[in-house]
Amino acid sequence: MPEATPEFKRQLQEAFDAMAVGQTFTFRRTFTGGHVALFCGVPGDYNPYHQDETFAKASWYGRLTIPGLLTGSMLTHISGMLGFLATEMSFEYVALVFVGDTITCTVTAIEKDEVKRRITANARFLNQDGVEVLRASFGGFSGQLRLVR
Repeated sequence: MPEATPEFKRQLQEAFDAMAVGQTFTFRRTFTGGHVALFCGVPGDYNPYHQDETFAKASWYGRLTIPGLLTGSMLTHISGMLGFLATEMSFEYVALVFVGDTITCTVTAIEKDEVKRRITANARFLNQDGVEVLRASFGGFSGQLRLVR
């Protein structure tokens, strides 16, 4: 692997220095059937709970559900805006998300490792009624704080 340029290394250090423990970032999205179709098409996840309205209506949920990883992928919006490169992620699915739900994802930086230049964060996902639907934790490296500038 080639050596990174001094400018790139300086940029990474500035991004790391700009992140503070306790700093939060928020992203909100209302999930549609189109989001589900696009997301499920990538891995080929054609689970009838997500794709088949007749099946979903007959189930104990009564309507289409959102794939858990689609909800969890809201983290990639925030991390992309931060230029963050995740090296690990962990999800705990607490409640179902349905087509039409509006989810708010709030990420909080909880730890900075000065030696490794690594940041650890937690995320909470709440639906439009304030009900927690997902908890997550992740760690990695900041690259360019586009949201902060």
